[in-house]
Amino acid sequence: MKDIIFELDNISYGYIDGGKKRNILNNLSYEFERGKFYTILGPSGSGKTTLLAIASALDAPEKGYVLFEGEDIKKIGHTKFRRNNMAIIFQKYNLTDYLTGVENVESNMMIVDKKIPGNNKDIAYKILNSMGIVQSKADRRVTKLSGGEQQRVAVARALSKDVPLILGDEPTGALDTATSKEVIALFKKLVKEYNKTIILVTHSDDVAANSDISLRLKNGKLEEVKWD
Repeated sequence: MKDIIFELDNISYGYIDGGKKRNILNNLSYEFERGKFYTILGPSGSGKTTLLAIASALDAPEKGYVLFEGEDIKKIGHTKFRRNNMAIIFQKYNLTDYLTGVENVESNMMIVDKKIPGNNKDIAYKILNSMGIVQSKADRRVTKLSGGEQQRVAVARALSKDVPLILGDEPTGALDTATSKEVIALFKKLVKEYNKTIILVTHSDDVAANSDISLRLKNGKLEEVKWD
């Protein structure tokens, strides 16, 4: 039996372009299972960013429902859903520049309603270390870290909330090939060792081919991609 954690149910969305309505999501439905790594491919303008915004409760569909563990996120409350049930990893890291790596992670732990047992800073160091950021680097301002290291801090920050669902907006798009492979290995580790569900929007076939399930957004719907 499938363990469905997140569901898009008959999602439709469009906008006015040149006086005409352009639909970019058309009765889109898909069920995401717990503990799997998903990627969503599609060209610019296909609606990937819009779909991610709807999935993360930053925008609302014109029609349809977003369900978390079978409950409409509108009933949960969009702010509460974002705070307690999901995390987003951005392409540009979205870190607080004037804080150290450990402070970025620790500050994210403070926004959830549930209290994680133990000392926040000690836990933050442990999470960063598991992501390959040793304490000497964790104590540096994030602007002093490489792009790959900053993305690792961003992944650690997402993990620090201890939420089951992680969404990513082109999180490897600004990284070189070698560093991108390292970050993808981290995502696989989160899925395997922490039972997270990860959904990444990407332009990269290489990233998509390394996920458990690859989807393509085409004609307003998601279809699974089979790799040879």
